[in-house]
Amino acid sequence: MRRHLPGEQSWAAVRKILQGNRVMIGSVVCIDEARRLAEGEVVTICDRPVPPPPTDKDVTIRHVDKDIIIVEKPSGMITLRRASEKSWSWNRRNQQPTLDECIPRLIGEHAAKRRNAERVDQKMPRLYSIHRIDRDSSGLLVFARNEEAQKNIIAQFAAHDAVRKYYALVPGRMADQTVSTQFIRNRGDGLRGSTTDTSIGQNAVTHFTTLRTIGEFSELECKLETGRTNQIRIHLAELGHPICGDPKYRGPFGQPEVMDHSKVHRMCLHAAQLRFQHPVTFEKMNFETPWPTDMQRYLNRLTLAAGKK
Repeated sequence: MRRHLPGEQSWAAVRKILQGNRVMIGSVVCIDEARRLAEGEVVTICDRPVPPPPTDKDVTIRHVDKDIIIVEKPSGMITLRRASEKSWSWNRRNQQPTLDECIPRLIGEHAAKRRNAERVDQKMPRLYSIHRIDRDSSGLLVFARNEEAQKNIIAQFAAHDAVRKYYALVPGRMADQTVSTQFIRNRGDGLRGSTTDTSIGQNAVTHFTTLRTIGEFSELECKLETGRTNQIRIHLAELGHPICGDPKYRGPFGQPEVMDHSKVHRMCLHAAQLRFQHPVTFEKMNFETPWPTDMQRYLNRLTLAAGKK
């Protein structure tokens, strides 16, 4: 920031900008001065403060039992703390908490209230990861609370017995379709993508259905058959309809980027439905959630603007 901002900037001045919630990496606010940048990430310095990073109060727990936990993650929060960051001090980690850190605290606080205890027990419940959703997206996730439950649900995902549906907003109109490609870790520019060589990579399958058109945009339902990293984002970008607000995948590889005229404040991707069989009771677990309030307001404004044209 000292090197790129105009004029003579002191360390104190740039630190004040950072601590004032005016720095964004991609579409997410950054307040950690030690945050390492990856190649291709875009740093934006805003004229005014942006909303602070989400915290425990922004996480909603939908279901808890001795084997599983269902939660709604807010946009802007990472699902799991990176291994390289786990040695950070509590103060540094708490500047931008991750979902796997928030959930045990919330469970502990709830347990303390039920017992009318003055403080939460120091020993927090352990979580076992099953899947993730992108930092910039929101919606439903399931965590296991023991290895047996973790293995069972992962097996359901692998066998395509579980249902995972997302909402997405994209520019233009596209036909309902199923996309099946082979994903590789580096398509040629350091990003994940599809290859025409069917003998390599991992198969990625997504089913797309248009829910409605809003002026120049389309709201889609995206059903995952497989769950590869960035799968929906990559498939839509390769179709020429990159998700509104996605700073990373902006069109087919090797072609000019598709401009984003949505003016949306976050990436328009939301995990709206999660259905699977309970790993112990075998009960059918089905959870659904609409777009979060901030996105509903944005879509309402977009609909109103489209109606005036």
